[in-house]
Amino acid sequence: MTLINGLPAHVLFVHVVVVLIPLTALALVTAALWPRAARRLGVLLPVLAFLALASVPVTTHAGEWLERHVADDALVRRHTELGDGLLPWALGLFVLAAVVWWAGRRAPEQGGQGSATRWAALPVRIVVGVLSLAVAAGAVVDVYRIGDSGAKAAWHDAYSKTATGSQGHGD
Repeated sequence: MTLINGLPAHVLFVHVVVVLIPLTALALVTAALWPRAARRLGVLLPVLAFLALASVPVTTHAGEWLERHVADDALVRRHTELGDGLLPWALGLFVLAAVVWWAGRRAPEQGGQGSATRWAALPVRIVVGVLSLAVAAGAVVDVYRIGDSGAKAAWHDAYSKTATGSQGHGD
């Protein structure tokens, strides 16, 4: 999919990534650090992470099409390079979301014995929590960097820094 209603699909799909990646990162960190949140989110956490993951290659594919249809520019190339780096972060969010979900559903609510208790153990929760924080922060920072570079590529020299007249002032 390259065009939607005459617009480049990338400029529409990017909004999905910009919403889903940070939302997934927030949900993941919350669930990783708060077991009750993991149980409440349930399967929604990995489903959200999967949707975020799936949105990345769809958006980058549409972006590669758009790149071939705009003037060759260093800012566009930089945006493309940065965009190609988001998929590993999104994959990390998905894998950790699946681990947190699985551990949350396997962990007993009020103590208990067996293999489920192992996943609820404090050292495991600390490791998963630290990894979740690191991957979530990396993913959100990467989305910011990609978005910033995309905005610069799209808008550099595309507007006047001063008002151009009375248009829009009701004159």
